[in-house]
Amino acid sequence: GWQYPPVKNYSPTMMKFAILAAAAGSAAAFAPSPVAQTSTALGVTAAQKDFFGITSVDYSKALGVQAPLGFFDPLGLLTDADTEAFDDLREKEIKHGRVAMLAVTGYLTTAAGVRFPGAEDIPDGLASWQALLDTKDGMNVLMQMTAFFVVAEIVNRDADWLDNKAEFVGDYRNGALDFGWDKLSEEMKFKKRSIELNNGRAAMMGIWGLVTHEIMGVSILPGGYLPGH
Repeated sequence: GWQYPPVKNYSPTMMKFAILAAAAGSAAAFAPSPVAQTSTALGVTAAQKDFFGITSVDYSKALGVQAPLGFFDPLGLLTDADTEAFDDLREKEIKHGRVAMLAVTGYLTTAAGVRFPGAEDIPDGLASWQALLDTKDGMNVLMQMTAFFVVAEIVNRDADWLDNKAEFVGDYRNGALDFGWDKLSEEMKFKKRSIELNNGRAAMMGIWGLVTHEIMGVSILPGGYLPGH
């Protein structure tokens, strides 16, 4: 079953509470305002058009253009960008956000002491990679992870060969998965997509924050616990 190895200076209960609180807090903090369910977008102002040099498509109503920043493109990636280029950037943002949400969950879960059977001696944090490389069983785990990543990359895409059309960028259901999505109103679909996008953005910042603090040797977890040390 699940194992909780004794680790100095941390409480499993406190850590698990922190994981749940972080998950709930991010969902609440980055959820769009219920006052504007049909669109959480802020229009592109004349000043923003001048500053960012927007000369082509107006993306002011696109998913993700939300308070408090509104339209935000400091690198000018959308200057003269057509819809195809925008969709490509959005797909990359969604994919990285989804991976980052899994990364944050895995990082905090292992920091809480949760391990698969047989992996009780594997440390958490970045130290886990070297620990896996040092043993034959660990190498087998890494090969399984690689195989999973390859399969995930193959299946998580729009299947052009099927008689099916994606509803939006990042929709990889391919006519096989639904979970009640098609029964939702357009307003609720927009809201849920906004929540996913914003949680993904928060997770991308979150995982880098966790890893950076681990490298610096500065704990930001309850009880001063520092993964990998």
